[in-house]
Amino acid sequence: MGRRRGKKRLPEGEFSAMVESLSHDGRGVTHIDGKAVFIHGALPGERVLFNYSHIGRTHDEGVVREILEPSDDRVVPICEHFGICGGCSLQHMRSDRQIGFKQQSLIDALNRIGKVRPDHIEPPITSHPSGYRKKARLGVKYVAAKQKVLIGFRERGSSFITDIDHCPVLHPAVGENLRPLAELIGTFSIRDRIPQIELAVGDDGIILIFRLLDSLLPDEAERLVALCERYHWTPYVQEAGPDSVRPLADQLQLFYELPDEMLRFDFLPTDFTQVNTGVNRMMIAQAMEWLRPSPDETILDLFCGLGNFTLPLARRARQVTGVEGDVALVRRAMENMEKNGIGNVSFHVANLYESLEHAGWARQHYDAVLLDPPRSGALEIMPLIEATGASRVLYVSCYPGTLARDAGELVNRHGYRMVRAGVMDMFPHTAHVESMALFER
Repeated sequence: MGRRRGKKRLPEGEFSAMVESLSHDGRGVTHIDGKAVFIHGALPGERVLFNYSHIGRTHDEGVVREILEPSDDRVVPICEHFGICGGCSLQHMRSDRQIGFKQQSLIDALNRIGKVRPDHIEPPITSHPSGYRKKARLGVKYVAAKQKVLIGFRERGSSFITDIDHCPVLHPAVGENLRPLAELIGTFSIRDRIPQIELAVGDDGIILIFRLLDSLLPDEAERLVALCERYHWTPYVQEAGPDSVRPLADQLQLFYELPDEMLRFDFLPTDFTQVNTGVNRMMIAQAMEWLRPSPDETILDLFCGLGNFTLPLARRARQVTGVEGDVALVRRAMENMEKNGIGNVSFHVANLYESLEHAGWARQHYDAVLLDPPRSGALEIMPLIEATGASRVLYVSCYPGTLARDAGELVNRHGYRMVRAGVMDMFPHTAHVESMALFER
C-alpha cells in the first residue's frame, strides 16, 4: 500500500500577475508558467499582487492583496463586507461591465458547447442592482467566543457565517435590520439551535421562516413576534421538515402582481418564485413579445411552476398546457388560474426527466413551446419538443452551460434555428447568468 500524498504546500509571499480575463464565476484569470491561476477580486487588464490560496493539478487559486494597475472597470463595492461575504462576487466591477461579462459568457457558452450562434444578440434586461433580493436563505450562528449571533450569507469559500450588520442586496426592510434581529436571537435559550432564516417577500408583506432545532420558550416567542411587528415582518417557524412550516402568530398571504397582465399570484413562503420582481416583470413581457402567441394557437409550458409564464400566455392563446413536477406548485397554479378568472389552461404533474410515453398531453400538437427548466437543463425532453411540431420554442435558462448544450440539440439535431438570445440580470453583483433564447423551425 503506497503512502498517502500530503496536501500541496502553498507558495509563500506575494506574486505579481497581469490578469487576462474573467472566469465563469467572476474570478480573474492569469497564467503563471503555463498554468491557469484564478484570482478572486481581480479584473481583466489589471496588474495585481496576490497570495496563493490553493494549488491544484489543473489550476491554482489566489486572492488579491494589492491592485498595482487598476482597471477602468473597477469601482468601490457598495458593501464593506465584499470580498469576505460569499453572497456577491462582482461588486468591484462597474454594473454595465457586469452585464457585458454575462452577455459574453452566454455567447461563449453557445459557441463552445452548443456550436450555435444566434442571429441576433438582444439588449440585456436589467433593474436596480440594490435591494433586489426578495427570496434568500440566511445562515444563523451563535459564536460563543464573540458572545454574539451572526446572520448573513456564508463567507467566500467557507462554512462560516459572515459577520455583517446589513446587506445592501436584500430587500431593505430586512437587509438594513439584521443587527437588531441578531441581538434578539442572542438572548434566547436556543440561540445556538437556530441555524437558518428564510426570507420571502411579496408585494405587500414579508415572511421570515425561523428554522428551529428546539422550541422557543413562550416569552421568547412573544419577543420575537414583537420585534417582527416593529419591522413589519411576519414570523413563521419550521421545527421539522418543510411541511412543518407554520405561522408563529398571524398568518400572511404572500402575493406578487403582474400589472401589465392584470394578474395576481398567491404563493407560500417556501414556494419557488423569482427573487427579483422588476426583472421578472420585464422577463415575462419579453417572453410574450418574442414568442408572439396568437388567439388561435395552442402552447405548451414546461417546468411551469406557479404559472408565472402560463397565465400570461393564456391571456393571448387559445389553449395552454402547463406541466410541472412539483404537485404543490401545480395545485397553487390551478388556484391562481381560478382566482384570475382564466379557463383555457390545463395543468399536469409530470417528472419531465422520465419517460412521458403514457402522458396524453405529450402526444398532442402545439404551435409553440416555452420551457423554464432548472440548472440541469432540459436535454431529456428535446425529442419531445420536436415531436410536438412546434414552430417556435422559447427557452428561459438559469445556467448558460445547459442552455448551450440544449440549444445545440435543438439546432443541430431537431431542425430549429436560434433566432435571438440575451441575458437577464436577475442576480446583480453575482456571476449568475439568466438568459432567454428563441428558436424557430
